[in-house]
Amino acid sequence: MLDHPQPGAADADGSRPRGHRLDMDGVRVRYGQTLAVRDVTLGVEPGEMLALLGPSGCGKTTLLRTVAGFIRADAGRVLVDGNAIDHLPPGRRGVGIVFQSYALFPHMSAAENVAYGLEARRLPKAEIVRKVEAALAAVRMESFAERRPRALSGGQQQRVALARALAIEPSILLLDEPFAALDRSLRLDLQLEIKRIQRRFGVTAVLVTHDQDEAMSMSDRMAVMNAGRVEQVAPPAEVYDRPATAFVAGFVGTTNRLYGRVEAREGEDYRIRLDAGATVTAASPRGFAVGERVLVCARPEQLTLRDAGDADPAAFPARLRQSLPIGPATIHDLETGASEIKLHEARRGAPPPPGPVRIAILPGATPSIFPEGETA
Repeated sequence: MLDHPQPGAADADGSRPRGHRLDMDGVRVRYGQTLAVRDVTLGVEPGEMLALLGPSGCGKTTLLRTVAGFIRADAGRVLVDGNAIDHLPPGRRGVGIVFQSYALFPHMSAAENVAYGLEARRLPKAEIVRKVEAALAAVRMESFAERRPRALSGGQQQRVALARALAIEPSILLLDEPFAALDRSLRLDLQLEIKRIQRRFGVTAVLVTHDQDEAMSMSDRMAVMNAGRVEQVAPPAEVYDRPATAFVAGFVGTTNRLYGRVEAREGEDYRIRLDAGATVTAASPRGFAVGERVLVCARPEQLTLRDAGDADPAAFPARLRQSLPIGPATIHDLETGASEIKLHEARRGAPPPPGPVRIAILPGATPSIFPEGETA
């Protein structure tokens, strides 16, 4: 793989996908009485990067380690290119893994760390040297080959860990919170580097993270997990714009929770009378009955400020508590009844003073709606 870089996830004529397909079929993992992973079925296409996103304890790392072979599933199967690998030990699964802690051997040089997996496979020495050089060059660390981990920065150590994972030419690359220990600027640099390499070689990859921005920027699709279950699998923009559940709406991005009652249905759109005093339109593929109580989840950028005297029936009263200019945007902190509201707007001069205002949903914006009792 490293000797013959590919331009993407398909041959030049687009006829045959590069990389390998990964399937998790009904995977269930139990720790004592705790069900950590609940019958998860997921497929990762050849050359795709899938992010497993969710809060701590949701089961994403357990699922990743089950694929790697460090944890044995209580039920279900893990397959690569349609072949089950559950019976194989970690070293024979053809899986490369990059850990949050780097897991480099401190007494070995960068080159020796990268060579470790190749030597375990008893490859000829000349081939090992060639593959180590290619792997270090891929992560731009060839000039640091003789340095030990303690002489490398955190970002450099993570690059060596990535080179070690790539050197064995894995069928699947697993990334377990690989950027969590890095500062913001290094994290962004390494995110770009890993995405570049993953695209260049057409590697099928699974990224575990609790950082929604990281998942949205790096992945082709996201699987949002909660309490051991996958709540939605979709491209990042779809997850953000059309969350499948109130949990997804609340976990991915920022959402404002407003409650109301359905007044009418218009296709997949519903006209809702908010408890806050406005009539709004929201979208959902689910079916709601007229008169049903619902939760409306509106993104901060879907809202706009109006003057306190605005008579628009689609606007509702609120109190502006404070406004924070951040770069080109202004974040407004408001409250209406028992609800707190966050509203983002492009910065235009001085923000309004705290006090009574009205809030409206921008024309064309369609917030998501869910049953009133669903947790966001």
